[in-house]
Amino acid sequence: MGPEALAQVLRPLAGLVPQERAASLIAGLEEGDDAAVYRIDDGKCLIFTADFFTPIVDDPYDFGAIAAANALSDVYATGGDPVVALNIAAFPPDLPVEAMAEIVRGGAEKAAEAGCAVVGGHTIMDSEPKFGMAVIGFAHPDQVLLKSGARPGDALVLTKALGTGAITTAAKEEACPPEVLAGAVASMKRLNRDALRVLVQHGVRACTDVTGFSFAGHALELADKGGVGLRIFARALPYLDGAAVLAAAGHLPGGAIRNRRFYTANIGFDAGLNEAFRGLFFIPETSGGLLAAIPGDQAAACLAELRSAGLVAAIAGIVTERGPGPAMIVRDCVSDVVSDTAG
Repeated sequence: MGPEALAQVLRPLAGLVPQERAASLIAGLEEGDDAAVYRIDDGKCLIFTADFFTPIVDDPYDFGAIAAANALSDVYATGGDPVVALNIAAFPPDLPVEAMAEIVRGGAEKAAEAGCAVVGGHTIMDSEPKFGMAVIGFAHPDQVLLKSGARPGDALVLTKALGTGAITTAAKEEACPPEVLAGAVASMKRLNRDALRVLVQHGVRACTDVTGFSFAGHALELADKGGVGLRIFARALPYLDGAAVLAAAGHLPGGAIRNRRFYTANIGFDAGLNEAFRGLFFIPETSGGLLAAIPGDQAAACLAELRSAGLVAAIAGIVTERGPGPAMIVRDCVSDVVSDTAG
């Protein structure tokens, strides 16, 4: 569902939170963060999220693992540690039992890697397979991360390469080289746990993960909720091998068109950024990396540590004062914060 339609669907829910719950609700519908955050006491917050989708790869095990990593990511993006999860599944009656079992196994093993126990779930029959998880995690109130914390002078750190939407679309159209798809699958299956740990060590102030609304849409959420502006370094953005070529060849998911239509009015592009770049900029991601605001003086050290951990990380931009005009300016440059060779 596109961002505009989603906002309309959720509008009737405004104001329906019981008063006795509202006082403890740190993040709910009004805040629009990656997960709901509910304060239990002075030492613990409950973090709750749910996510599921249709297959984006043919291999059942990989589909289950990617769906689990994607659901777990919302807990990491909110600063939490995932603890328990419930499966959400819809399977066609003619889907082989072996395939169903592999989907569920892929999800459970990925959750176990995160230290999260899969303790049940719910399954229905449907014409198209769907799988995901509802996940509960915990965080200390002082460690909860919201989208609203970015401040002028912060650096924007991205912890995974972009372009999964172009690659998986090309794969569905039987136009994706196997090695390109394999690289995207490995990226989507990687947990954002290690990235969060590094970001916390470097004073992260705001965080989200990059998923269906594209890098552009999720970055704008940080800007809007923090009341700040962003300057993005277009040539610093990392893309998965093959993603740019496939996007230029027209392998764009429908979500890319919806994202571009919804977000373009709030973005200014340097003249040197051509149509090929702009098409790629709005592509939805699946199980993407974290996008975080950290103090600017921590940028070089944070980037070096993320790369040492094997992450394809980059300083994607900086946070600026909010002024008139578009909230986001996309510059045709590498970076004016740290050298691209840092780390």
